[in-house]
Formats: sequence, structure tokens, C-alpha cells
Amino acid sequence: MELDVKAFKKEMSNRKEYVDSCLQKYLHNVEIQPAVIHEAMYYAVLNGGKRLRPILVFEGAILAGSRRETVMPLACAVEMIHCYSLVHDDLPAMDDDDFRRGKPTCHKVFGEANAILTGDALLTAAFELMSLNAQVEGVKPAYLIRVIGEIARAAGSRGMIGGQVIDLQSEGKAVDYETLRTLHSLKTGELFRASLRAGAILTGMNEAGVNALDDYARSFGLAFQITDDILDIKGNEELIGKPVGSDEKNHKTTYPSLFGLEKSYELARECVEACIASLERFGPEADFLRRLAAYVLIRES
Repeated sequence: MELDVKAFKKEMSNRKEYVDSCLQKYLHNVEIQPAVIHEAMYYAVLNGGKRLRPILVFEGAILAGSRRETVMPLACAVEMIHCYSLVHDDLPAMDDDDFRRGKPTCHKVFGEANAILTGDALLTAAFELMSLNAQVEGVKPAYLIRVIGEIARAAGSRGMIGGQVIDLQSEGKAVDYETLRTLHSLKTGELFRASLRAGAILTGMNEAGVNALDDYARSFGLAFQITDDILDIKGNEELIGKPVGSDEKNHKTTYPSLFGLEKSYELARECVEACIASLERFGPEADFLRRLAAYVLIRES
């Protein structure tokens, strides 16, 4: 499909601004004691992220015929989980990064111990926030319980954390394609899957629809990771918000290191085609997801 890049960037900006306004609503006041932890939570969350995961939560709800407001607590909770993972990823014991989204990382500003606790606090707050969706009119408790379970699994040892462990174990080693794909499917892809599925499940989409969105999210997560690896080599540091070459510095196997840039881009393009094919059962209401998949191939950050 043809993509009007300027219009799509504006569309993404509008959605990001909406998510940011929702996050500000739910983050605790920085004056609540101990102030430093709440200030650090604000810093970690409200620092310019793309907000893809909450946007996917909202899209799942919209495709189920609901409204964004119905899943607002859930969407913000997923973003808090993502932000916690970034705070911990940046720590010296993990990726040891000094910058995130163009700003000093949380541990550089608040200290390593406070950064660890900030990640812990965001993860804990996320599940408190998910429970608030029980107060939203029309949300069935059984759907909410299922969603909380799926997100917990996606963020845990069989999902994001499991992928991070494989990532750490793989540093300095030559890993094969299957290991690399498993690593990123867990570390990045599972939370994408849970986000899109959660918005749809919470608002009552049938299983056939949820399965189609699951196929989309699997392919989207892989395309996103491949292009992330490409950007780490040839991206603009000012746009991606951190120094390029961190994967090479940390001796990580990436798609370009396995296949080269040209083949990696081809793999990403195939994933995007799979994304779009998975949405055949949906009409124009899924056009945003189609545009989002296409944009992954040309994103600059």
C-alpha cells in the first residue's frame, strides 16, 4: 500500500500525544514521598517514547468496535512495563547505555540503585493500573483477568525477561538464526503481541479476530527488531536518541551481522507483507495498522 509519510507521522504524533496525556493522568505526583522515586518514574516514562505498545492496545479495542477510553488504564500499564524494561536494560550490568531517547539514562541521573527501584516501581504500578480497568463500564471481569494473565506472561520469564536472559547469554557468541529469532520474539515480540491482543480481548473481539491480530503482531515485532538492528548500524544518532554501534560494542549477534544489510531489509519487508496479509478479514478500520507496518521499513528512529 502507498504510504503518505508526512500524514502518517502526524497521525502517529497525535496518538503519541494522547498516550502521553493519559500517562500523566496515572503517574503519581512527584511531591509524594519519597519524591525521588516518583521523579525518576516520571523521567523514565515521559521522555519521548514512540508509545507503540499502548497505541496497539488502543487499536485492538477500536477493531473490536470499542473506544480508546475503555482500555486507557490497560494501555498505560503496558507502556509502564515497557519503560521499566528500558530502565533495567540500560543498567551497567545489562547493556550499559548512557543515553536513551537523546537523554541521559535513568541510572545516570538518579543513580544505579534508584534506577533499579524505579523499574521495580513501574512494573508494580502497571498491575495496580490494570486493575483499574475493572471500574470501566462494559469491561467483563473474566476478560480483564485473561488480559492480566497474558500481559504477565509476556513480560515474564517466558516472554520479555526470558528474551533478555538469552540476550545476555549470547553476548560475545556467534548465535544461529533460530536462537536470534527466539531471543527477539521473546524480548520484543511478546509484549507487542500482548498489547494488540489485550485491547481486542478486553473489548470482546471473537477468537478468529484475535488470532488474526496475533499473526499481525508476531510479524510486526520481527520487522521492528530487524529494522532496529539496521538502525544501530546506519541510523542517525540524533534521531534514534543514542549512539549507533551499541550492538557491535556489546558483541551481539544481529540480523545484519548474520545476513548483511540487504538480506536483513528483505526479511523485514517479508514480515511487513505478512502483517498486511494477516489483516484481510478486516476492512478500512484496520488501515492504521497497515500503514504502521509499512512505516516500519522507512522509520528513522
